[in-house]
Amino acid sequence: MSNASYAAAGVDTTAGDLAVALMKEAVSNTHGPEVLGGFGGFAGLYDVSFLTGYKRPLLATSTDGVGTKVAIAQAIDKHDTIGQDLVGMVVDDIIVVGARPLFMTDYIACGKVVPERIADIVAGIARACAATGTALVGGETAEHPGLLGLDDYDVAGAATGVVEADQVLGADKVRHGDVIVAMASSGLHSNGYSLVRHILAQRGIGYTDTSAELGGVVGEVLLEPTRLYTGPLLSVLSDPDLAGVVHSLSHVTGGGIAANLARVLPLGAWVEVDRSTWSPAPVFRVLSDLAGSSLESSEGTWNLGVGMFAVVAAESASSVIARFAVEGVPAWVAGRVSTAPHDFAGFEQGAKGVNGGAVRLVGGYAA
Repeated sequence: MSNASYAAAGVDTTAGDLAVALMKEAVSNTHGPEVLGGFGGFAGLYDVSFLTGYKRPLLATSTDGVGTKVAIAQAIDKHDTIGQDLVGMVVDDIIVVGARPLFMTDYIACGKVVPERIADIVAGIARACAATGTALVGGETAEHPGLLGLDDYDVAGAATGVVEADQVLGADKVRHGDVIVAMASSGLHSNGYSLVRHILAQRGIGYTDTSAELGGVVGEVLLEPTRLYTGPLLSVLSDPDLAGVVHSLSHVTGGGIAANLARVLPLGAWVEVDRSTWSPAPVFRVLSDLAGSSLESSEGTWNLGVGMFAVVAAESASSVIARFAVEGVPAWVAGRVSTAPHDFAGFEQGAKGVNGGAVRLVGGYAA
């Protein structure tokens, strides 16, 4: 098929080429000497010669998207933060096993390539990749006229990391008496937006409306990008003085607070997470009020202020929290692991096919 007839079918290859040109610098800024072949190849090349220094290197991989948060970006025509959400969802799943991220690829499907829009999305991905030490080695932008609306798009990505086999984090390392360290979220992150959109639609609130309760334009508040935890966690995991003190990590994403923590606890272990140790941000309180529901009722949907949990040796919890503070991430003790016999009524046990520990939230949230 000729370019002319392809354009008649709704695919603009010229716009695609311009989008690539606009994103080139941002992507190239994530490349270190390990990335070979430069920009624009059919496949990204990454030199892993350094793996010869590992005793038993394990590759970790993760893939994800941003979900319906993109609908809000589209509604207010703001696309420069959604890329950070993608990196947060993908790369911060890799750090959970203790792996250092190496490289990432992205995929953007759209109804029509608008070069500046695509460049904004990729620039956000690239900035977040740089912040997490991840090389953005390739990607694809696909135009799907007739399948997606002209202003519609979706984003997805995949990343790969590496960890020494004897340093893999997980439930098997968790012990009785370990402390649960909660790491603050920046807001909603990238989960529960179908509920958010439903609540706003029911109340007739538009994304361009200004809300005094939320402290700004509704859509802009809701687009607050996902906090990135990989850098701060790598700082802790690579510190010789803190070697081995982090036993497992939980990324609080889909499924909510208790279920995600239960996934990284061993069978028979249990935790009561104390709600009074933190105060959910206004965005959660306002949305709950608009829905006429309690904060507690959304604990399986929203993170309510906790984006990551670290299960840490009790004697080192204060040192880990202090390091997170230096890295700009507020953190606090929210509970303690027990393996004593217990009645698990009211607890959530495991999640997503993992037969893990048991977790429930207790008490009331701080004001």
